[in-house]
Amino acid sequence: MVLRVFNTMSGKLEEFKPMKKNQVSLYVCGPTVYDWAHLGHARTYLAFDVIVRWLEFKGYSVFYIQNITDVGHLTTDTAEDKISKRAIERKIEPMQLVEFYIREYFKDLDALGVKRPDISPRATGHLIEIIVAIQELIKKDYAYEVKGNVFFDVTKLNDYGKLSKINPEAMLEGCRFEVHEDKRNARDFALWKTAEHETVLQWWSPWGMGFPGWHIECAIMGLKYLGSQFDIHGGARDLIFPHHENEIAQSEAITGKKPFVQYWLHTGFLKINGEKMAKSLGNYITVRDALKKYSAEAIRLFVMTTHYRNEIDFTDERLKGAESSLGRLYNSLELMEDAKKTSTNRKPTDVEQKFKQAIENLNEEFVMAMDEDFNTPQALAALFEMSKVINRFLDENKQVNSEILETVFESFSEPGNALGLFQQEKSKDLGEKIANDLVQLLFDLREELRKKKDYCLSDEIRTRMKGLGLVIEDTDEGPKWKIS
Repeated sequence: MVLRVFNTMSGKLEEFKPMKKNQVSLYVCGPTVYDWAHLGHARTYLAFDVIVRWLEFKGYSVFYIQNITDVGHLTTDTAEDKISKRAIERKIEPMQLVEFYIREYFKDLDALGVKRPDISPRATGHLIEIIVAIQELIKKDYAYEVKGNVFFDVTKLNDYGKLSKINPEAMLEGCRFEVHEDKRNARDFALWKTAEHETVLQWWSPWGMGFPGWHIECAIMGLKYLGSQFDIHGGARDLIFPHHENEIAQSEAITGKKPFVQYWLHTGFLKINGEKMAKSLGNYITVRDALKKYSAEAIRLFVMTTHYRNEIDFTDERLKGAESSLGRLYNSLELMEDAKKTSTNRKPTDVEQKFKQAIENLNEEFVMAMDEDFNTPQALAALFEMSKVINRFLDENKQVNSEILETVFESFSEPGNALGLFQQEKSKDLGEKIANDLVQLLFDLREELRKKKDYCLSDEIRTRMKGLGLVIEDTDEGPKWKIS
């Protein structure tokens, strides 16, 4: 089957043809590490995790680069480096902040079951390459230096705006561009910025002490590890302009080769209360807080119920629904595992052959959906229909041909695995969560009874919990329970 992807550059679905047979080069813009990862970030990285898994399922070898931005990403209001600003607020060294949040980022993504990239290059580890590239752009007359700042001159390009479809002539002065008095025009963007005297994050350059611009960091790391042209570049939709537009401008100016990237893939926003979830808006839910309430696979399932290019509205109800739906899928796996214990080697019946054919047809529907721009909602619809067919059949047939059952099991479990599901044993993942929730329910009920001064029943619950090996302790933060 032909795999098609939606290319932001062309604005249409295109047959996916990697530059090298059976090999895919992929770059996804990574986090700026100054705070906790939130579900908005997770939406993008889970989406690309599914894309990577599906490409591998299709037989491709994927070389995946996801950068770490540890300097140069400025705030939109005051144009301060986000990391430096947060480090000053915390009264710690910027790189101390960076190291902490890099480690915590990977812990959070590991907890979500997101496969790590092959390389996670840091911007500050590529300053030499960045400086050399800027010198080359100046030499080619694509960039100019003023008072220690170096800017890219977008008027040198006749196709600037081709990714975002924004006409440069129609751009408002200063709109979505950092305003700077030394720019030749408002659309020009910084390649190197001179540092204020007190700025900690600054390095030597031919133009004086300073630091690189955000846009050239990703461009240079992409060129270094994937070459002058590569297959897929991805990120959230808000990176299309100006970040990805500027990556294209710099890279194609340096190499002289077009296109810089074959396919541009962008994810939609995760919204909460109708707004994009973002640190700058203060309306975010951290990954680790979400994992306290929901299993990693339920969060993954929630993300996949919406196509990666579309927006998702976050609600607790939808997460609870995903948790319940996940349980139904695992229930089908358990039913098949139980059925294997009583399966038989006799000749398959006509009913069993029809059952097998129905599952194989649904498996084919799953593959067709994923091959159409990684359409996870349609793929999941096929997977859940498989679950219904399996449950109904096993409820009506107590003994099944072992070969038929094994084929059906693979046809159901392999697509789930390709999406990153079925990675945990139900008894360990969902079962323990249910047990903990039941204990918490008893604990909360006891506290409500105490508030109502029903000490007789509340003491009875405490005694019964103690008999089960659960101890209630009074702490400065209030009563808590633990396993004795």
